[in-house]
Amino acid sequence: MSSAGSGGRVLAAHPGDPKRVGPYRIIGRLGSGGMGTVFAGLDAAGLRVAVKVVHPAQADDAEFRARFRREVQLSARVQGPCLVPLIAADAEAPSPWLATAYAPGLTLDRYIAAHGPLAGGTLYAFATGTAQALAAIHAAGVVHRDVKPQNVILTPVGPRVLDFGIAHAADGTSVTRTGILTGTPGWISPEHYRTGISGPEGDMFVWGALIAFAATGRAPFGGGAPDSVAYRVMSEDPDLRGLPGELHAIVRSALAKEPGDRATAWDAAETCAVLLAAQATQVAPTGAEPTLVGDLVAAQWAVPTLDDPNWRRPARSSRRLVGIAAVVGTVIGGLAGGALALQTDKTETASTSSRPPASASPSKTATMPASASPASSQAVVEAASSPTPANADEATIATWRAARRAKGEAEIETEAALGHDLSYGMGEDYNYSGQYDVGYAPARRELYITISGPAVESRIVQGVAKNACLTLRMMAGIYKSLPYDEYVLVDNTTPTAPAIVWEDDFRANTGCITQTIDRTATDAGQAPSWHPTEQGLAAAQIPSVDQREIRVATEAVHQLFVDWNANSRLFDDPRYISDENTSIGFAPHEGVMYVWATKPEWDQSTREEWAEAAAGLACRTVLAESRAGQGWGYAQYAVAVLDGGGSTDFLRWGTAGSCAS
Repeated sequence: MSSAGSGGRVLAAHPGDPKRVGPYRIIGRLGSGGMGTVFAGLDAAGLRVAVKVVHPAQADDAEFRARFRREVQLSARVQGPCLVPLIAADAEAPSPWLATAYAPGLTLDRYIAAHGPLAGGTLYAFATGTAQALAAIHAAGVVHRDVKPQNVILTPVGPRVLDFGIAHAADGTSVTRTGILTGTPGWISPEHYRTGISGPEGDMFVWGALIAFAATGRAPFGGGAPDSVAYRVMSEDPDLRGLPGELHAIVRSALAKEPGDRATAWDAAETCAVLLAAQATQVAPTGAEPTLVGDLVAAQWAVPTLDDPNWRRPARSSRRLVGIAAVVGTVIGGLAGGALALQTDKTETASTSSRPPASASPSKTATMPASASPASSQAVVEAASSPTPANADEATIATWRAARRAKGEAEIETEAALGHDLSYGMGEDYNYSGQYDVGYAPARRELYITISGPAVESRIVQGVAKNACLTLRMMAGIYKSLPYDEYVLVDNTTPTAPAIVWEDDFRANTGCITQTIDRTATDAGQAPSWHPTEQGLAAAQIPSVDQREIRVATEAVHQLFVDWNANSRLFDDPRYISDENTSIGFAPHEGVMYVWATKPEWDQSTREEWAEAAAGLACRTVLAESRAGQGWGYAQYAVAVLDGGGSTDFLRWGTAGSCAS
């Protein structure tokens, strides 16, 4: 869905426009396109969002709605730099909608019309950031298919690629009807013109055209009648006059006529990052420390903040709730729908109660290393009874209690961003409804995030750690004066015994990589506080493109075949399982590995026996991967038997800690 106006000022609402969409209050329009309308919205805390609502004609199409639902699920997997991620969506609404963070700034075409082409470090940062965004989209098995200047925002902290929220699965499906060519002339690949189908290689062709346009202000295949443009795209060389020589090779590779001859997004991102680093070296003072690529994009970026006075926040009479003035890609959490947890009054002073006014978030090196067992991890969980630190550099319950409330714009906006992102990122879709408070210890360079509410599981710790890291890195890019680099996560779900459960350095952890295992093993037979869902199983049934997930699933299901089929008479035995009826998959938004068999002929006794075997294997698998290394996002498992007619029987589920012994 195009959003030609989404980078600029809010436009007046039209007669008949909705007053609310989902949890968002609509204050105007940001743009429109063939698929729907993009509205400017505010959540309860005043956070700005772009809400895209599908046109009624599309909503009445059952085929479209089914594909929209699937593509939203796929898009929820996309995480990476220079993207405007999905916050929430409702594919079942009368008019399906999705919401993304609002990216302030002009679209590339409008910026060039006002200020001319990009140059110097800004151009190389643009090329690097957009290539990284496409690499992240493609790694999630999604194809953008609508890369163009109108879908790239030049925000104050870097470029942001829009509209992968209604993207397309890499298997070639599309939310448009077969046989109808979609796209903007000049921003369509040769194979898309020829066949109407385009994969990741098509995105890269248009990326090459995008970089040429950004550098020269001209479309590389010219303008005019659509059929003339199409002919030049398919048959003629691009016009790259004015493109810096260092970029020629990678742009020409991307613009190759044959898809197989083009650079991948990852190749382009790496090449452009090297060029960007060279640009930074040319202007860096002698002896300067090397800078990480993600920081280089922001450091070399020279686009001013665009003031948009048409945004209006709801009036607040009883409490001071401050939203984010410039939100850029703040939420990495998928389709979370939890309500924002309102913060307590900012003027409250520190107390000596077990629940201080400040809170904690992950910091330093993670306090639950991959090699830890639930027993050993207790050594790094500091209870209130241990006020004196073994190491003065480590956060303690005492330093948590001493942390103060937010002061000044940067801290207040950071608290609002964390409250929003964590509440949405770990909301109802994660079966967790906790609240998050934030406290600050500037002398220690520590920021604390406290979780209060239901007891936390390892997946909650890991999810909060990752989302907090991502948000803090973004806010540090906006507010260069923020003096913090450590974030500490405090479990205050039992106020009489608060505990530090995570510490990490968000500036050093550039990928916001986290891992954990369940820190409190579930007693045998005790039901966990969560339950697997049909939505999670549906997400797990989408084929994964993550190489680690594929390896783990392949090895685990093979072992399950060996264990279960040992006493079977193979194909003529109704107990026999195979690739045709048994699978393992992953639900990233839940942090659950699902194991399921489609065996309607099994009686309940056989189901229970199989579930016991499958659950044991699944538990050991997620535990082993949690201990094996960083980046593993699954600490829970669920086992089900399907009857093939739509009925699901969830038989076993649990957390990694329950099988640690």
